[in-house]
Amino acid sequence: MPFMNRQYEGDANQSGARRMFRSPMTDFKRQTRGNGNGTSRPNAKAAPPEVTNAENFYYVKQMNSKTPMVVVMNDGEEIRGCIEWYDRTCIKVNRDGAPNLLIQKHWIKYVFKQEELGE
Repeated sequence: MPFMNRQYEGDANQSGARRMFRSPMTDFKRQTRGNGNGTSRPNAKAAPPEVTNAENFYYVKQMNSKTPMVVVMNDGEEIRGCIEWYDRTCIKVNRDGAPNLLIQKHWIKYVFKQEELGE
């Protein structure tokens, strides 16, 4: 037991009076395993700085609200439609009156909401 009542041996005047004796807590502290940054897994790898999941969050938000988007390609071509699906390498754009497109992300210059055009 970490806490016990024991006879206090240091003072003869107290003749049997009991005091609480406390063991050092270092004996009973649980040794935490971690890498010093608050994680409990010692072999946990930190995410690379370029992986923030902000892109994924943005795509999911636009997909759920079916927001009309403009995808500007590297050559300046604009593709308008709603993002239906995405993965690590490409997005699928549903277009009105035109075939749906599966676009590789490395060909995309930037993406924005169609309402930002001010048309």
